[in-house]
Amino acid sequence: MRSSPSTCSRSWSISEDSLRRYVFHASENCIQELLSASDSNRADNERRINVVDEDGWKVVAVDKGVEISKRRSGTFHTFRSRRVIKSVSPQQFITVANAIDAAKEWDGDLVEAKYIKDLEENLSIIRLRFGERSKPLFRNREFIVYERRETMDDGTLVVAVASLPKEIAAGLHPKQNNSIRGILLQSGWVVEKLEHDSCMVTYIAQLDPAGWLPKCFVNRFNTKLVMIIENLKKQVMACPTRGGAT
Repeated sequence: MRSSPSTCSRSWSISEDSLRRYVFHASENCIQELLSASDSNRADNERRINVVDEDGWKVVAVDKGVEISKRRSGTFHTFRSRRVIKSVSPQQFITVANAIDAAKEWDGDLVEAKYIKDLEENLSIIRLRFGERSKPLFRNREFIVYERRETMDDGTLVVAVASLPKEIAAGLHPKQNNSIRGILLQSGWVVEKLEHDSCMVTYIAQLDPAGWLPKCFVNRFNTKLVMIIENLKKQVMACPTRGGAT
């Protein structure tokens, strides 16, 4: 993600039908990228740490059962976190992950999340706002993103999220004076069904900081990825119909 200038010089007025077509096309590519990233590098965790696989992924840590990997291509940095959550179905997990009014419970950096527009039952435009105490590259940022939710033929659930072009975003929701309009590249969730009503959860966040990322930032972001899945697991298990999990 990177910041746009403090003021948007242009905004585009776009019909809802044109917006729907644009988002549907953009999210198709995002979904395929998420599925590809979630499928890569499934061998034993401990033997793969700091080894780059044929797709460019390198496992950098395994913490609290969460495997953290990263990949770089040019200025793009993609982070991936994943873990198996037992006795939780994909639908149970994604229901909590998609509960926008509760998002602050599992992402401590998030100050506000609200729907701007529903384009279809599974396609929405959302505003995310992060505060002064958020992690670097999120601090004082707001993001106008699409969110598309799809179920694949094999039951895998995918939630694709990415920023709208800044001109379209400015037309839908003018930037607040005290915030920086950020760009979130292709990101989201892949939740795969496993045996015994369990699931494999993969969270992918793609950033474009336009250059080298300091090691201290990478370490803090790795910790954030671990805590997002850990916090979501706790939220799922706190649901009245759930029991314990490992």
